[in-house]
Amino acid sequence: MLKGKNPYLFRAIGINDPRKLIDAVLSAYLSSSDEGKFGDAFFEPVAAGVSGGRKSITDSVDVELEVNNVTRAYAVKSGLSVFNGQSRRRQIQAFEECRRRLPGKAFEAIVGYGYGNRVSPPKGEKNFRETSGQAFWEELSGDPDLFRKLLTIVGKKADEHAAIYDKAFGEITSKFVEQFQADFATADGRIDWDKLLEFNSGKKKPRPPKEKKSKSKKRDQIALGLA
Repeated sequence: MLKGKNPYLFRAIGINDPRKLIDAVLSAYLSSSDEGKFGDAFFEPVAAGVSGGRKSITDSVDVELEVNNVTRAYAVKSGLSVFNGQSRRRQIQAFEECRRRLPGKAFEAIVGYGYGNRVSPPKGEKNFRETSGQAFWEELSGDPDLFRKLLTIVGKKADEHAAIYDKAFGEITSKFVEQFQADFATADGRIDWDKLLEFNSGKKKPRPPKEKKSKSKKRDQIALGLA
């Protein structure tokens, strides 16, 4: 995790305590990784269930359903900040593939975000419209209050598992702090920024060339059980 984080940013905001740094790194990691996982594990199956749609066989398209003789193809995303230029192009291509798989049918491509506030028609270089939050869940289910109900359900489950999660998070944090202090802390327990920066951004040292073994030496090693 430390390889992919910005040491200059953490230094700029005045972090010098290893535990504070580990807390910040873990929180950022969980926030970014859980966003996608939550969409896959929660939003996608809920979208399929409340809409009565079918799972799409097209990659990057999640749910297909028929509405007034129109096939709607949904790509279900967690939050609004999921696309860069490359991923947007892949999504456009996925919808085109789905459209070709359903010839002769009226077709509409939609990216639906589980939360947020974005509603837009197709425009520019995209072939889909976007909808999010309350509007998205109401479009799928017909229930304008579903977005609130989902939060209530999630909250109940979270309360049941909060103690287990907190215990596990505390244990893994302590392990990371202990390892970090062994590798990147000064004698007085502060962050050794020089060591951390070298690990994060220093030039890679060239690997020594592998020794070529002669065939006879290889046979000897095999005979001795060393190879």
